[in-house]
Amino acid sequence: MEQSKKEKRLVTEVFVEGAKKGWNMGINSIIPNVLMAYVLIKAMNLSGLIDIIGTVFAPVMGIFGLPGEAIAVLLGSFMSMGGGIGVAVSMFSDGLITGEHISKMIPAMFLMGALLQYAGRILGTSEVDARKFPVLFGIAIINAILSLFVMNIIV
Repeated sequence: MEQSKKEKRLVTEVFVEGAKKGWNMGINSIIPNVLMAYVLIKAMNLSGLIDIIGTVFAPVMGIFGLPGEAIAVLLGSFMSMGGGIGVAVSMFSDGLITGEHISKMIPAMFLMGALLQYAGRILGTSEVDARKFPVLFGIAIINAILSLFVMNIIV
């Protein structure tokens, strides 16, 4: 009887239900992360902290053809995909990184994106032994680094 109710649902009902869920996800998860990252980068830029970060990480990020400040995008992505995107947008609007830099970082952002969040949401709830977290994180980070090398060659 339950299955017959599902079969009788109109496509419009399913669409509206999905749209509501998507709206709630955007309002409650994505937008706050992007906004927080955007404001944080603006504050770091105004305080001069982003210049210090850029100087410190310039040698490492230069290997991938990126400015030192770009490390903030990767760190933001490590914590939250929305945050990483917010950092990238903020830095792009401030002229700290270019579209080419973002193109090089996108695969790395997705390969290691939101690892910190997923550790709690997925690994923690699935009762994965916490001693295995470094290996799981390490694989994702190594893949991200490899993608930076490849993207530096391609782009």
